[in-house]
Amino acid sequence: MREIEIKAKVANKAVVMPHGVLLCGGAEGYIRKFLIDEKNYLDAVIGLLADLFYGTSIPASILVFKKCRKNPDDVLFIDASKHFEKSKNQNRLRPSGIDNIIETYHERKTEDKYSYVAKLDEIKENDHNLNIPRYVDTFEEEAEINFDKVVAEIRQIDSDIIEIDEKITGFCKELEIESPF
Repeated sequence: MREIEIKAKVANKAVVMPHGVLLCGGAEGYIRKFLIDEKNYLDAVIGLLADLFYGTSIPASILVFKKCRKNPDDVLFIDASKHFEKSKNQNRLRPSGIDNIIETYHERKTEDKYSYVAKLDEIKENDHNLNIPRYVDTFEEEAEINFDKVVAEIRQIDSDIIEIDEKITGFCKELEIESPF
């Protein structure tokens, strides 16, 4: 009986919440501060994609809480919003995506553009804002635009249009109809 009580005390609790609770002020901010500073229960934040759950199109997140944490000085952030299959009415997490979430959670590893282990001091500096992009940099740098090449392509297109218009005008003359140009 004692073993069951001990296991119950150290068990993880996961709560699915709308993404907004990670960053809203007011009561949500107070609750986040209390759970992080006073209780130190928050173990991980896992960001999910929109349209994952039936009846709601908003992005969701999973908050993992532990009373007896092995890593009491940090919180793991995982951005799992890109690992899904698009479906007709509802998106689905791929099995490989689920496996990756579980592996990353157990290993508590920082992975570029996917996960980050944030120290509690960093979270406090961010005013207890748990918005995942604040911790997991998912920014993809866009390819540099070669303007000379774009201008050359536009000029070629303009030249092609003039040539095509002339051909159409020639066909219209052959058919003895009025040219649209």
